[in-house]
Amino acid sequence: MPMPQQPIEFATPVVVSKLRTIMRPTVRILACAIGLLVGASAIAGDYTTRDIGDWIVAPSEDGQGCFLTKVYEHLGDTTLLFGLDPDGKNRLSVLNANWSIKPKDQLSLDFRLSKGSYAKHFAIGMASDGKQGFVTSFEAKFSAYFAASKMLDIFRGDVPVERLSLDGSGAAVAELRKCVAARRERPVAADGKVRSDDIPEDPFALGSAQNPKN
Repeated sequence: MPMPQQPIEFATPVVVSKLRTIMRPTVRILACAIGLLVGASAIAGDYTTRDIGDWIVAPSEDGQGCFLTKVYEHLGDTTLLFGLDPDGKNRLSVLNANWSIKPKDQLSLDFRLSKGSYAKHFAIGMASDGKQGFVTSFEAKFSAYFAASKMLDIFRGDVPVERLSLDGSGAAVAELRKCVAARRERPVAADGKVRSDDIPEDPFALGSAQNPKN
């Protein structure tokens, strides 16, 4: 998929409003994901955590979607997490042990990929595993842009926040999509057990197939 040649402007009031409504549950999801990635051998259906170059691809604990992560040997050990759900929704989080961002801080950041950018994009502060940072979400095509880029530069106005190499992101995102597909094919119930798709929510309801008459 070709990268956009002009800057991408998505930080409209409508997008900001939508992001504000989804960020609270997203923070909880990412907090679980970070804890998950620290452990070994997380499993979703038939998918097991894998190393793809410098990236780790793993299923999320909540049974929905998967994450890829990379820890950079920068000051404060910057951690990047990119999550993808079966419905195409995504979320990006960047954390660093030296940052002073507080949970729920509202931020306006510029994200610059190799051949496109998201200007004044809304993000919200979060903290996990001894690091502080932010979480945000993008439109569905972002995963393709992320996969095709070599760098991700983040700015707060004129202040550089991070410059992150995305080398190997193409292969990592391809594996991420395989993980998501595995979750879609083998849905995980709330108790962590695989549940068959043909089991209705209430097998004893009058409208259920082959419901016997008492």
